[in-house]
Amino acid sequence: MTPVQTGLPKVSVEQIVERIFALRQIARADQRLLMSAFLAQDSLSEKDHAQINRVFDALRKGLIRVVD
Repeated sequence: MTPVQTGLPKVSVEQIVERIFALRQIARADQRLLMSAFLAQDSLSEKDHAQINRVFDALRKGLIRVVD
């Protein structure tokens, strides 16, 4: 679980993904946190990569909705 390094509060990829799936929605702030983590791929574990891919797959399948 790598903390995400941004101007936003430090939170792990696992915490972000758990919140997204619990609410079945992704907010813009969640999206920014995940994108920041994904772009800093050298610091992501295989588990973090799998969790991010799980979110994108769920989005493509319509299981998670995007909210502002």
